[in-house]
Amino acid sequence: MATDMTNNIRERSRPMTQEEKKVIAASSAGTIFEWYDFYLYGALAAIIGAQFFTAFPENTRNVFALLAFAAGFIVRPFGALVFGMLGDMIGRKYTFLMTIVIMGVSTFLVGVLPNYESWGVAAPIILILLRMAQGLALGGEYGGAAIYVAEHAPANQRGYFTAFIQTTATLGLLLSLIVILSVQGYVNGNYPDVPLMKDGVAVLLADGKPTMVKAFNAWGWRVPFIGSIFLLAISLYIRLQMNESPAFKKMKEEGRTSKAPLSEAFGNWKNGKIALIALLGLVAGQAVVWYTGQFYALFFMQNVIKIDSFTANVMVAWSLILGTGGFLFFGALSDRIGRKPIILVGCLLAAVTFLPVFNLLTKTANPAIHAAHQTPVSVKVFAEDCSFQFNPTGTVKFSSSCDIAKAQLARTSVNYSTIEGAAPGTLAVVKVGDTEIQSYDAGKLTGDELKKAKATFDGALNAALKKAGYPMVAADNTTIAKAQHFFDIFNAQKITIIVILTYLVLLVTMVYGPIAAMLVEMFPTRIRYSGLSLPYHIGNGWFGGLMPATAFAISAQTGNIYSGLWYAIVIAVMTVVIGTIFVPNGTHKKDIFEGDTGKK
Repeated sequence: MATDMTNNIRERSRPMTQEEKKVIAASSAGTIFEWYDFYLYGALAAIIGAQFFTAFPENTRNVFALLAFAAGFIVRPFGALVFGMLGDMIGRKYTFLMTIVIMGVSTFLVGVLPNYESWGVAAPIILILLRMAQGLALGGEYGGAAIYVAEHAPANQRGYFTAFIQTTATLGLLLSLIVILSVQGYVNGNYPDVPLMKDGVAVLLADGKPTMVKAFNAWGWRVPFIGSIFLLAISLYIRLQMNESPAFKKMKEEGRTSKAPLSEAFGNWKNGKIALIALLGLVAGQAVVWYTGQFYALFFMQNVIKIDSFTANVMVAWSLILGTGGFLFFGALSDRIGRKPIILVGCLLAAVTFLPVFNLLTKTANPAIHAAHQTPVSVKVFAEDCSFQFNPTGTVKFSSSCDIAKAQLARTSVNYSTIEGAAPGTLAVVKVGDTEIQSYDAGKLTGDELKKAKATFDGALNAALKKAGYPMVAADNTTIAKAQHFFDIFNAQKITIIVILTYLVLLVTMVYGPIAAMLVEMFPTRIRYSGLSLPYHIGNGWFGGLMPATAFAISAQTGNIYSGLWYAIVIAVMTVVIGTIFVPNGTHKKDIFEGDTGKK
């Protein structure tokens, strides 16, 4: 047995053959296309929200758009269970084929799905179901890809070679952004703006003219989804050329594959404990750092500090181009010093720096709004008049003076504090600097009285905010970052934004680069697909995937645009503490095939 083990280690420490490199390249390419499909929605969440959730108030619409994005993440653990079991029982290759077909077809159908205006409530329901189908497919994808590469890679380079799989998520996002920017530029440059419709009638501005939206926002966003059908064909071809993992093939030939991988992986405390430690001591923190650095940063720029979507996508795309090499750097570094310290240091750095970094992002990208935030704004209220302004049914009317005041402040991205203690029955009072503006109770007014109260409040509040420096008309804000084309980045403001975003991407590469090799090393081959897939997808699907929606909801409720970041900070700190105590050291020196020789 000792001789077999020595030979096995020697065999896996040799340089990779050209055929093995080809297999890994093919696996990575197929996974890039799958991530591309999945992240199209994330990059277009704000536009899709306006298409499918038009019946809801603006804050609710934004949260709903993010929740539809998160729906794909919520079901990922279930995909991990189903496809993880199949991967351990019938093989890695055939599981790959199933996941790519489900992902590709679901993405295409999002592109042809009629919007709320055409199909009513059925449209967002079907959209969420398609996102769930994507999540199920992705739940089976990652574990197979990571294992496939790790079981081919030399033992002393597992971190480096599995880091190529780690780049696929970022490269998939980058590919989606490049396609979106290209299509957006072409469509908006060659097709006229389109009137915004509601209930079959154009939405009018105050001057009686119709509200116009860019052609890309109206219909051009569908093109990247529909075009993904060609990527599905390429991905299928790539997957069909792949060979089965040699470790799985050997187990199957010897009759040692698991007949019940789920119960074997999670049905006893010995293996179940490994999964729990992997989830709380590694993956949860990695997930919130990843989704904050790549997805919430994009959403924050577009929806909170009001950078136009083209400019925000350009800035993020450049940060991904500059930072993606960090995956390979930290993957290779983990082969020398271990996986655990790199992942936990990345989580700690994120927890310490997220608040100042996002504050600096606001100050750099939209100086006017950052300067305005220095003027204190408060809302004095009777606490029971205030609601949590998330309206999933669209039927709740937020008519109290507190709700009206908070909704108006949120729409203008105002940082404000809530002062409770007003007497029952009194109206909420907004204080901007030294100016006080009394809100109104829409539930107690009707007709002309309501119109007059609204006009008086809106006018007084807008005047006070304008005096405090808030850019009330986007076109008048000359300080905000704006890119005319992809290479329009060469000034101090835009370069600084890209540096900030690249720092966030490098934090992502620290926590994500070594994680695949680490998880592979924690589970035996017989149950590896099932064992690592579940904690990975619970962490990334629930802790990470829910991060943008949760953070935005927290910020909208508290009135502070940065308060949602505490969700990520608390989880990252939890991971540092649990990981330091319970996650084993030195897994990079482990023989992942130990115990696989001989009969069961």
